Amino acid sequence: MHCSPRILFNYLSTPSGLAEWFAEDVTVNENIYTFKWTGTESVAKIVHKRDTQLVQFKWMDDEEGSYFEFEILTDDLTSDVALLITDFSVPEDKEETVRLWETQIHNLRQIIGS
Repeated sequence: MHCSPRILFNYLSTPSGLAEWFAEDVTVNENIYTFKWTGTESVAKIVHKRDTQLVQFKWMDDEEGSYFEFEILTDDLTSDVALLITDFSVPEDKEETVRLWETQIHNLRQIIGS
């Protein structure tokens, strides 16, 4: 990603940042995020957060305890910034999940000019 970790972190952890690339609308109330897409809504709670490094959300409506996580990695030598995404999914949904994230990350890269 061609941006600073701080700028990238804002797109991954704030309602306004997430609403630019991840969901149509995002609201937050005491670390509970509501993600809205056309015709659907999902709620997640931030369970881990390290400033400019990591944010992990746990889906509240999923009994299996699924989560998704954004981790920002910075190379010590080159200062290159990478985004590592971890997403819980069942094996039969893996291909669809990968395609979804590819689309979402494409959107994010366009917004940040990366």
